[in-house]
Amino acid sequence: MKFNTSLLHGTAVNDKYGATQQPIYQVSAFAHDSAETLEKVFSNHAPGYAYSRIGNPTVDAFEKRIAGLEGGIGAVACSSGMSAVTMSLLNILRSGDEVIAGAGLFGGTIDLFGDLAQFGITVKFVDSVTAESTAPLINERTRAVFTELIGNPKLDVVDIKSVAEVCHANSIPLIIDSTTATPYLARPFEYGADIVVHSASKYINGGGNSIAGVIIDSGRFRWDTAKFPAFDGYKAFGKFAYLAKLRNGFWRNAGVCLSPFNAYMCSVGLETMGLRMDRICENAKQLAEHLQSLDGVTVNYPALESSPYYPLVRSQLGGRGGGILTIRTGSKEKAFRLINSLKYALIATNIGDIRTLVIHPASTIYLHSDKEQREQAGVYDDTIRVSVGIEDIDDLKNDFENAIGS
Repeated sequence: MKFNTSLLHGTAVNDKYGATQQPIYQVSAFAHDSAETLEKVFSNHAPGYAYSRIGNPTVDAFEKRIAGLEGGIGAVACSSGMSAVTMSLLNILRSGDEVIAGAGLFGGTIDLFGDLAQFGITVKFVDSVTAESTAPLINERTRAVFTELIGNPKLDVVDIKSVAEVCHANSIPLIIDSTTATPYLARPFEYGADIVVHSASKYINGGGNSIAGVIIDSGRFRWDTAKFPAFDGYKAFGKFAYLAKLRNGFWRNAGVCLSPFNAYMCSVGLETMGLRMDRICENAKQLAEHLQSLDGVTVNYPALESSPYYPLVRSQLGGRGGGILTIRTGSKEKAFRLINSLKYALIATNIGDIRTLVIHPASTIYLHSDKEQREQAGVYDDTIRVSVGIEDIDDLKNDFENAIGS
């Protein structure tokens, strides 16, 4: 099956009444015929569901669909994209460990990495994650490399294959946040990534109606218990060790489960992701090219031929640069004036909506970052982030051109 067909037919709906969508099991707990049966379910010795914080059929169906799209062996859904990032790391880290990460991350992720310091976990930032920037920082305490595939909003693109080779030569996993790329543009496991995370609130959902996150495991990384001693009790699970530890550890105990209703909404949105991403990427490229021709702004979009990431976009992302572009206007005042002059773009903090959204990152999602952190992430006082939607491109072009000239 090709991509759009697999969205609809890749995972069968398991419903005795013939529902074409997985039903919403909006319940807290599941009853069983006997105490013995519930005991077996709780101890993972029998299939079934006991409590929706631990497992739910609607959520399980969503997890299976995402795992299938990414080519992973399984997935764990979370209450938000940030909880997915957090759980993906805490599942393998402990005090004294180090992580190498790209500086061009979403502001919330940078804030999270600052919080990890109080637990004795150190994050070392590089301008962009490359084989050359990563290798010199790896030492005996390094436990993971974390990066976004397409940085939000820096828009740097990671060469997954070369970075994965460095990671694996040092027996550490490569964790990719692929939210901005989606499995439609690239499947990171095919290039050597080990763990993939998504904020499903974005392009997977597509409608801006639910908060969700998901962690997918390739099943290929070997968790050496000398380096990752917490995996000692999970050897029996083989390639499922990461997922087994996650479900029975931090994810389960922190209570970051995805609600059945939000899982359902993300499953519905998922079915049109390919169609939406086609339109969004084409709109983003055309809008970026149009803005590039205008005076008064500079444009950053990785699928422009002028971008240093254009070759990677062609080789790794099928020539599509995603749905985000950034504009620099020359000053914060001009940025605000441009934003306030737009008719069709909504001023909102999300990305991946079917509607075009704009935001001034420096005063919002990077509010807690210092000047150096902001600039390393490609955020300046005059930067505007644009999450391009599916509107008619001529309307978007005219709207932005008029706003720039106002």
